This record gives sequence, C-alpha cells and structure tokens, in this order.
Amino acid sequence: MVSYIVVSLVSGILFGVLDGVINANPLGRRLQAVYQPIAKTKINMPSGVVIDVVYGFAMAGIFVVLYDSIPGETGIIKGIIYALIVWFFRVIMSVASNWMMYKVPVKTLLYTVTTGLVEMLILGLIYGGFLKPWT
Repeated sequence: MVSYIVVSLVSGILFGVLDGVINANPLGRRLQAVYQPIAKTKINMPSGVVIDVVYGFAMAGIFVVLYDSIPGETGIIKGIIYALIVWFFRVIMSVASNWMMYKVPVKTLLYTVTTGLVEMLILGLIYGGFLKPWT
C-alpha cells in the first residue's frame, strides 16, 4: 500500500511536469498555438496539481487492479502494455476527434500523438517497475 501511495504521488507530479515540458517548450508552444483562441490565458496551478495527482492515483490504482489481466511476463512489460492501452484511450482517441472536428495542423496532431506516447510509456514503466497487485 505504501508503494502505491508513493508511486501515485510521483506519477501525479510527473504528469504535471511532463505536461509542462511538452506544452511549454518552443516547439510545443508553436504547434499548440492553434488552440490559443480558446485557451485560458492563465492556468490555475493548484487545481492543475490536484487534478494531476488524482490522475496519478487513478492510473496507478487501475494498473494494480488490472495487473493480472494485463499481458506480459514481467511488471515492466505489463507497464508498457498498460501504457499503450492508456495512450490509445487518452491520446489517440482525442487526436482522432480533434482531427475530425477542428482545423488542427497534422504536425500538431502528430506532436500530440508522439509526446503522449512518450509520457504514457514513462508512467507505464514506473507503474510496471514499482507496483504489484494487492494480495
């Protein structure tokens, strides 16, 4: 249980840090500029941190609950497969919807797909490396 709490907190904080790196770097800012007309001009940091930590707890908890059902011989492989599943449902489906509904440049969509994959793989490796099912 202690490892779950620690991993959840770390992954939640890492969520925020990675999102900041992905969206605040010069390339990310240039590619995400298409959203500027509808983007908030100021981010509520305390709320953002709370949301990211809640995401960390939820994703870690779901990983633990599904652990035995996720294919793979080792925790690391299970973490990678979990990351790919989450990436599909969180990133790919969102990008596909944006592509269908909005005039978003393909470069922006590909950036989101790629950075989302990297982010999910990092988190999946953390979950797979440090979490096991509760017994």
